[in-house]
Amino acid sequence: MNNQAVAAPSARAPNAPAQASSLSPATLDDSGKLLLRVVIGVLVLLHGIFKISAGVGFVSAMLVKAGLPGGLAYLVYVGEIVAPLLMIAGFWTRAAAGVVVINMLAAFGLVHMADLFAMTKQGGWALELQGLYLFGALTVVLLGAGRFSLGGLRGRWN
Repeated sequence: MNNQAVAAPSARAPNAPAQASSLSPATLDDSGKLLLRVVIGVLVLLHGIFKISAGVGFVSAMLVKAGLPGGLAYLVYVGEIVAPLLMIAGFWTRAAAGVVVINMLAAFGLVHMADLFAMTKQGGWALELQGLYLFGALTVVLLGAGRFSLGGLRGRWN
């Protein structure tokens, strides 16, 4: 029989990874929702801030060209100012993100249809930015705001 001491078994298997974070899965999930809605909200909001200073004449002209009333152009302020602010705050988040989705679908239809299947010289989709806004907002519609929001986890439309 061997006189060597037997090592006490460790509580952790030898090849088991150390826990990467002490944050709970729910906290990480809610943090991801916060990051997504704030980033999409800020990026869309910047377009709205530009339209405050430049006006909505371009949008109005596109609507008229499409046979729609030019006055509808003022709805861009709802889609690019009000809705992103609600998303950032996390209040009525799903509805606000839905408004951004509708706004982006209108932008695709009025401005970007010619580039819908176009690629850039670098091999990317010509509408990457618009696609990010559209699908990012759609993801917020599906996920909701999370608990790090003014509406809270159980808030209406969150």
